[in-house]
Amino acid sequence: MLKAVVADPPHFDPKAKAPRAVMKLFSVVRYRFFLYAGLLPYLLGAAWAWGVEHSFRPGVFWTGFFGIFLSVVGVEAFNEYFDSRMGTDRVFNPEDEDPIPDWVLYLGIAAFAAAASVGFRLAVAGGWPIVLYTLLGGMAAVFYVGPPIRWVYRGLGETMIGLSYGPWMTLGSLHLQTGSFSWGALLASLVPGLLIMALAVVNAIPDFHQDRLVGKRNIVVRVGRLNGVRVYLALAGLGLLTPVAGVLAGLFPPACLVTLLAAPLLVLSGREAFRTYDTPRDFIGAVRFIVVCYIAGTTLFTAGLVAGRLL
Repeated sequence: MLKAVVADPPHFDPKAKAPRAVMKLFSVVRYRFFLYAGLLPYLLGAAWAWGVEHSFRPGVFWTGFFGIFLSVVGVEAFNEYFDSRMGTDRVFNPEDEDPIPDWVLYLGIAAFAAAASVGFRLAVAGGWPIVLYTLLGGMAAVFYVGPPIRWVYRGLGETMIGLSYGPWMTLGSLHLQTGSFSWGALLASLVPGLLIMALAVVNAIPDFHQDRLVGKRNIVVRVGRLNGVRVYLALAGLGLLTPVAGVLAGLFPPACLVTLLAAPLLVLSGREAFRTYDTPRDFIGAVRFIVVCYIAGTTLFTAGLVAGRLL
C-alpha cells in the first residue's frame, strides 16, 4: 500500500544459510511497514482504553495484535502482486524488476483469511461492532489495488488508507478492550489517520507520471505534484494539531501536547518537498522525514495518553 523507506534495506549475503525464499518473503511484506503503519493505531486504541477508560484485557490485546499483523501481510502481498500485474512500478523501465510470482497472491489470500478468522473469533466476545470493523478494514485492504474495485484507481485510495489506519483500527482496538464507542477516541484516531493519509499522498509524488499512465486517480495525479506537496503538508499539520484541539476541549490529557515535538520533522519534510518535488530521485528525503513524523507523532500522542493516567 505504501512504499516509503525509512532506511536503506539491509544487505543480505547471497552465501548466507537462510533460504532465499524466506529473505524474499521479508522483502515482499516490507517489515518496516508493520512498524509505522499497521500497529501504531492499534496500540493507540489500547492506550486510550487503558489511559482514559481504565480498561485493558491482555489476552484480547495480543489476539487482536496478531490479527492486525496478518492483515498487514495481506495488504502488502496484494499491493506487490497487483502493482506488478498492472505494471505500475515498471512503466518506464520494464526490465528493472521481475514480475511478482503467483505465490505472493496466495500468501495474501492466506493472510487475509487467517486475519478474518481472528477477527470473527474476537467478534464472538466483542459483538457485532468487531465484525463491522473487520469487514470495513477487509474491504479497504483487499480492494485497495485488487479487482474489481481498485480503490486507488477510483480516486479513493488515500481516503481508504486514512480510514483504515485511523478510525477503524483505533476504534476497533478500543472496542476490544471496552466494548464501547468513544467520541474522544474518534478524535484521537485522526492523529494517525491524517498523518498516514499525508504519507500516502507524499509517497505518490515521485510516481506521478507512471501512476497517471496506468490509470491511478490518486490525489497527486488529480492536482499535480506541487499541489500534492501542499495537500500532504496540510493533512499532516491537521494531524499534529488534533491533540491541541483535544486538550482545549478537555478530551485529552495535557500530556498529549508532547505530540507537537514531531512538528519540526514535518517542517523538514516540507522544505525538502518544495525543493525536490519535480526530481523523484532527490525526493526521498521528504518521504523519510514524513515517515519519521508519522512514527514520532503517533507514538508521542500514545505516550501522552498513558502519561495522562500515570500523572
